[in-house]
Amino acid sequence: MTRRHWLWGGLGAASLLVVLAGGGLLSLPPTPATSSPPPIARQEIDATLRALAPPKRARPLIAIIGINDATETTDYLTSYGILRRADVADVVAVATSTGPMQLYPALKLEPQATIADFDRRHPDGADYVVVPAMSRDDDPVALRWIQQQAASGAIIIGVCAGAKVVGAAGLLDGKRATTHWYYLEALLKRSPSARYVPNRRFVVDRGVATTTGISASMPMMLTLVEAIAGTDRARQVAKDLGMTRWDARHDSRRFTFSRPFALTVIGNTLAFWNREQWAMPLRAGVDEVSLALTMDAWSRTYRSTAITFAASASVESRNGIRLLADQVRPDWPRSQRLPAPAAQPPARVLDQTLRDIHNRYGEGTARVVAMQLEYPRESP
Repeated sequence: MTRRHWLWGGLGAASLLVVLAGGGLLSLPPTPATSSPPPIARQEIDATLRALAPPKRARPLIAIIGINDATETTDYLTSYGILRRADVADVVAVATSTGPMQLYPALKLEPQATIADFDRRHPDGADYVVVPAMSRDDDPVALRWIQQQAASGAIIIGVCAGAKVVGAAGLLDGKRATTHWYYLEALLKRSPSARYVPNRRFVVDRGVATTTGISASMPMMLTLVEAIAGTDRARQVAKDLGMTRWDARHDSRRFTFSRPFALTVIGNTLAFWNREQWAMPLRAGVDEVSLALTMDAWSRTYRSTAITFAASASVESRNGIRLLADQVRPDWPRSQRLPAPAAQPPARVLDQTLRDIHNRYGEGTARVVAMQLEYPRESP
């Protein structure tokens, strides 16, 4: 892992800097109290759905854009998997250039098109462009393409720290927005006229949507499904995903750089001699959402990394993504192997994964993972 990727995707280095600064750790708050956020008013929900209504086509065209060298795993694959599962739009997984896409912190795939391919096939542009977190907020090719898509009438959806990319493209000026809790300060520094909205898992304002951290891709994509195809269809997809609700309610206060979070990250980071590598078998037809959530979570413990293996160099996922194995081999020692995602709803897969992390590394580490995913998990 390069230092740049460590600083971008992991918070361990930041935690250590707090300690090295002298006295910073003691100044951090304890774990904040949690509360159940109030429901979103029907008027606000309706306004959100109107703002996300398909701008061009009866059956919309959705592009999910990433850069090839490091795009966030769940932001990219979960958005794709949910939208393809819903089957209410044509969805294309796009990259800025040719060749494989290395997701972060885990998984590698073959994009379905480059932005040049997409432009040739769809000169009128997309209806929606989903922008995940990327290792670089200032990639000139990605920014130029996002700006062009917005100018042609596409609704831009920045997932997680993808909001910083959207801001770098100049699309958040004067608009209400949110982002991953860890990157809020950086977003507002880059886009000082943007107006931060707390206690909302996603925000839509004048052709641009932004979300809180990684796991917010799930309610955001379900809300997009609802805006395109109605509540009944969104409810069906939510049931398949194992989700009972998908509105924007959120308690922003529970997601912050706290003392227990920092202590756990520091302890896990310093225990370098006790690092583990887990391998998951890649199997044809694997659900993209379950795979992304599982691999993402196990790669964010600061105690473990997760890779994939398969008997062939690549396999095709449930909805047609060509996944590339990290290692080509028919098997892996059982003691170092993660089971393939179970045949259960993806949201329950995430809950089970966090329980497994709790059982392996303790509740502190499970909380650290949930914090990075900005997932409103209840402790076991």
